[in-house]
Amino acid sequence: MALRLHFHPLSSFCQKVLIAIDELGVDVERSFLNLGDPDERAAFLARWPTGKMPLLEDGERVVPETSVIIEYLARHHARGEQQLMPADADTALEVRLMDRLLDFYVMLPMQQVVGDRIRAEADRDPVGVVKSRETLAMAYGLLDERLADRRWIAGEDFSMADCAAAPSLFYATTLVKFMPTQERLADYFERLMARPSVARTLEEAKPFFKFYPYEEGLPARFRKGDIG
Repeated sequence: MALRLHFHPLSSFCQKVLIAIDELGVDVERSFLNLGDPDERAAFLARWPTGKMPLLEDGERVVPETSVIIEYLARHHARGEQQLMPADADTALEVRLMDRLLDFYVMLPMQQVVGDRIRAEADRDPVGVVKSRETLAMAYGLLDERLADRRWIAGEDFSMADCAAAPSLFYATTLVKFMPTQERLADYFERLMARPSVARTLEEAKPFFKFYPYEEGLPARFRKGDIG
């Protein structure tokens, strides 16, 4: 049975896995997920009760959580030499660390700010938004420091951590800009945007950018179709 990924192209966590799929050269059937449809949502919750996407199905096996999905695909289905996880155990720990930092301190606070904008006025959390923006600024400083002696975020090779960095930073920079002194991070961001797997993933998401609550913050080159 073919691999099937339940996803939405606008989702940053889904984009993380889509970039990895491209890098690994894996053939995956893509199942567009509309959680706004009650029947579709019920069917998805029957597969995975948390309701979190993306979700991978490999025959009867259900594989949740982005980092687990990527490692599973790299271990069982990758076609090329790019594994996204180094064979060396200590280097692999650095990849997992940076992947976790990007998910928790860039991806999640970014989503908290974005999610707050689409809430009803009475339900908004301005204090939480300020804290999330502060977390993003802190994370930028941490990432800039880590990039002092490496080309990619966990070392010299593109890895799972970079798959997390591309969509998280892409959306986060619409909310909090890099400091002028964070030149290493800015250069790294440009390397990410020029990566073919990242460019293709963003290209596929382009028709949905109009639904992004901070669309006005997207750089003109992405809104006008000049990715990379």
